[in-house]
Amino acid sequence: MKGYFKKRLVLFLTGVLLVGMTACGKKDEGMVNLVEDDIQEKKVVNMFGPMEKSSPEADNVARSSHELTVIMAEEELGLSVEYRTYTAETYKDKTYDDVTLARARSDMDDVYLLNPDTIQILGSEGKLVDLSCLESSANLRDVVRVSNTVDGKLVAIPQEVVVYGLFVNQDMFEDYHLELPNTPEEFLECCRVFKENGIETPVGANRWWLENFVFALAYADLYNGENTEAEIAALNNGEAKYSDYMREGFEFVKTLIDMGYVDAERAYTYEAIEGEGPDFREQKTPIVMAYWGAANADIAYGKPEFNLQVIGFPSHRGQMPVVSMSGYGVCANAEHLEDTLAVMDIILSDEALQVYAETNKVISPSKNVEVECIDALKPLNDLVNDGVYVLGSNASMKLEQWGNTCVVVRELLNGASVEECLEEMDRLQEGTLGE
Repeated sequence: MKGYFKKRLVLFLTGVLLVGMTACGKKDEGMVNLVEDDIQEKKVVNMFGPMEKSSPEADNVARSSHELTVIMAEEELGLSVEYRTYTAETYKDKTYDDVTLARARSDMDDVYLLNPDTIQILGSEGKLVDLSCLESSANLRDVVRVSNTVDGKLVAIPQEVVVYGLFVNQDMFEDYHLELPNTPEEFLECCRVFKENGIETPVGANRWWLENFVFALAYADLYNGENTEAEIAALNNGEAKYSDYMREGFEFVKTLIDMGYVDAERAYTYEAIEGEGPDFREQKTPIVMAYWGAANADIAYGKPEFNLQVIGFPSHRGQMPVVSMSGYGVCANAEHLEDTLAVMDIILSDEALQVYAETNKVISPSKNVEVECIDALKPLNDLVNDGVYVLGSNASMKLEQWGNTCVVVRELLNGASVEECLEEMDRLQEGTLGE
């Protein structure tokens, strides 16, 4: 899986830029932030992530969302949050996830912004604090708690719920008298009509996000049925196979490729939004897939010259959003543990999350925070608020989902058969048994 995360750093983490401290754990009682002669040393919390700290005069998205919440903590607690930043130039061929794992295992920082797979790895290694005792954690949506719980511990909390959906050109659908699709069959019929009417590539795809079709079809029942915990337990102990869940999803993607609805050769090399984005914006292709925030960003799909709608991926249960979690994790051996936990409780409070959500127009991890989203996102927003979704990342599953499925789907793009993909999922699952 080396190299898989390089571009995802920008596409995923930038989309999310994001008391009972005794119960959380703390340094020895005798450790205080004082120096001799009654001169107080400035208290510091070190945060590692992909974003720089902006200058005090800056007026940008970072300053008006994630960083504003940090400022709230700094002012209330009388400390400074120092940003330690990943840059590809500094770390050469090492990905953000490679660097984060190394730093966290060496206790180099107090808090980290983590991708789903690193949350799962570091949580299982005991390198992250259980954040369930933070006052702010009581307000979390169930989807957040489930996604980021490892071995019964809530090891990471995000500032937004990252939701993926299908971005569709409503005007093009209306031109061909098509309803927006709910099921796989309806989706394929729309693609057929577009193709027969001269639309060369009905679905603009990239090498990262086709996996969302697989998740929607594989897990619609698992996450929207009555036996979620039992089914996940069966997958974790090998009584059930991921390949059985994912067959329909891989077959669906293979059909998109075989019918020419997706250009597999281009998708295999396309970076998300950069690759397929121009054709979608120029109305040459009617369907792409992206995360929630892309509908708000002018550099992505914000303010298009057509009627944009963002809907869920097709499933036999209807349109299905796919949710994938990043989050802030606190180092279990953080040098400034108490101060770090205090910072987390403020930036993850309803007050701070309201500021963040209103600025970025995103779904908040707090069930108490609601913001008015743009019209294009309302179909997706309504589904998530109704509890209709599947998880693309779930730390309670022993087999990491997001990264592994992406890699297998890329093999499908590169000519692998469905059976070969399913065999690979079985091999990956075998590697988790006994852990």
